[in-house]
Amino acid sequence: MHKPSITAFKEELSPEQHEELLRALKARFEKNMNRHKGLEWAKIQAKLEANTEKLWSLSEMERTGGEPDVVGHDKKTGEYIFYDCSTESPKGRRYVCYDREGQEARKKQKNTKGAKIGKTGGPEGNAIDMAATMGIELLTEEQYRELQKLGNFDTKTSSWVKTPSDIRKLGGAIFADHRYGTVFVYHNSAPSFYGVRGFRGSLRV
Repeated sequence: MHKPSITAFKEELSPEQHEELLRALKARFEKNMNRHKGLEWAKIQAKLEANTEKLWSLSEMERTGGEPDVVGHDKKTGEYIFYDCSTESPKGRRYVCYDREGQEARKKQKNTKGAKIGKTGGPEGNAIDMAATMGIELLTEEQYRELQKLGNFDTKTSSWVKTPSDIRKLGGAIFADHRYGTVFVYHNSAPSFYGVRGFRGSLRV
């Protein structure tokens, strides 16, 4: 049987939600100017107003606790780059395996002693599918390290990051955090899931 591909499910924001989101994004932008020196909010807002699909994705990042903010501007394409900038890994995206394959493998495993479980007694989903549904991309290791130059993130939690295919083919996935003033990148099996691990995403507008 053919399985439908994962696509972002887009809902229209109400005028009130639209305005509330823009207010939140503007306030965060103005409070954290070190993340985007030299950029102007008015130009960013104009881009957002012209891209309602991207605005919906930002609302999903916001809804799940990501606290998205602008971290750069691609001069070649004219796009503004948003990352999840919440201090800790987004609360609404935890208890997730790395990808669908890992999640399916987890269902076949018996719960191990001391394993963390989600509200349903198992993983709440997986990072790759959740990101696709939101219309965003998982941060790569390089992007994660760039984010950490803007502050200290994931000092108590950790976040899945995009895993190179050669590692994933062998059953692994990578995640990262910040401890002892240093960014650490680790490995886990893709079916792993924890209450202190979510994922961070990026969006280009």
